[in-house]
Amino acid sequence: MSRRAAERYIEEGLVTVNGAVAKIGDSADPDTDLVTFRGEELGPGEPRLYYIALNKPVGYVTTMSDEKGRKTVAELVSDVPERVYPVGRLDINSEGLIIMTNDGELANRVMHPSHEKEKVYRVLVAGDTDAGVKRLGEPMELDGVAISKPRMRILKREGRLATLDITIHEGKNRQIRRMCDMAGLEVKRLTRIAVGGVKLGNLPKGHWRELTAEEVTSLKK
Repeated sequence: MSRRAAERYIEEGLVTVNGAVAKIGDSADPDTDLVTFRGEELGPGEPRLYYIALNKPVGYVTTMSDEKGRKTVAELVSDVPERVYPVGRLDINSEGLIIMTNDGELANRVMHPSHEKEKVYRVLVAGDTDAGVKRLGEPMELDGVAISKPRMRILKREGRLATLDITIHEGKNRQIRRMCDMAGLEVKRLTRIAVGGVKLGNLPKGHWRELTAEEVTSLKK
């Protein structure tokens, strides 16, 4: 039930803890206390599924723990009631959207190559941008495997700097950085701004929000 509904039932005296009628503000441990609702005993229940969008800052690794003592995304979502895990990765020098969840089925679905969820990156590059953008649009291989041609949009040019939006389907390790390197472009800043139907938007760095029902549905398609 919703929290509002639960509070209403508590106010109506329909919930007891160890035989005493519960009041708003009381606490109970489902592992040790006897909690009833309308006379029916309640168990611990299943953990709630959480779907989180996190804006990862530069300097954090996309793991739950790190043997080198580096900062992890787990520290940024420590206030989520359930333990959630990252879906995919962003390298330590990249920032932006990370989806995190405790729904293992959805995580596997999003990461599986057959589902080809689009990932959009905003990339600040330096170099010969005319030649580099042309090369990015030509056939490329990574790890001996041909990759799909990315979609690109040039947002801004200023001398040897350019800001690009690059959309890819694959999720190879450091794919955007490696593609730009092959195209003779130096990546100055890399931000993931969308995965499937989930957009980073104006979510502040280091903060998280729950996905909307529509966003979860888009990831499950």
